[in-house]
Amino acid sequence: MPTRRIALAGLATVIAAPAAVAAAAPTLGAEERELAARAAAWLEALTEARGDFIQTDSRGRVSRGEVFIRRPGKARFAYAPPASLLVVADGTNVTVADPRLKTFERYPLVATPLSLFLSRRIRLDGDTQVTAVRRYGEGFEVTARDSRRQAEGRIALTFSDSPLALTGWTVTDAQGRSTRVELKDFRKVSGLPASLFVIEDPRPRAPGRGKM
Repeated sequence: MPTRRIALAGLATVIAAPAAVAAAAPTLGAEERELAARAAAWLEALTEARGDFIQTDSRGRVSRGEVFIRRPGKARFAYAPPASLLVVADGTNVTVADPRLKTFERYPLVATPLSLFLSRRIRLDGDTQVTAVRRYGEGFEVTARDSRRQAEGRIALTFSDSPLALTGWTVTDAQGRSTRVELKDFRKVSGLPASLFVIEDPRPRAPGRGKM
């Protein structure tokens, strides 16, 4: 599957990756568990947010755009030209539309790392398994994977410590390729229009072809 199909704003680079070898659950210290719990509580309390993002892929290519989040289950990543890519999670599926290449592809949300932090409840001892917690500078990083194995690879969420806030993430697929997303001016908001999280297939419908 071409890399373009699995870009997904650095959040679903593992959709088509080969299965990774399951790792044993790590033993986290008290401070690590506390930081992971703080991160999960912050994400659960997040309802709507917007901001800008800078994405750097495994080859060093940089893309920029705007992100909108509505938990649970919804997100929109609008890439700035020349990428012009649009990625929308509607609560059930993640859709990737590329007007320039005239492509439109849809994947189950549960098959992407988006589901790890867009879920209504974030249980670090359940579907989401924390594999590492690391402090750095004025923040910390929480690395997690899907314990159900529906989404391969792992995601490392970075947070500022004071005030506590999500500052970005890195997705690493089963082949070790990483994509970094840095958030800028990411802030909680309210009243995002529902239309942001709806995307229709722009391609002409062939006779007899049903809805996706």
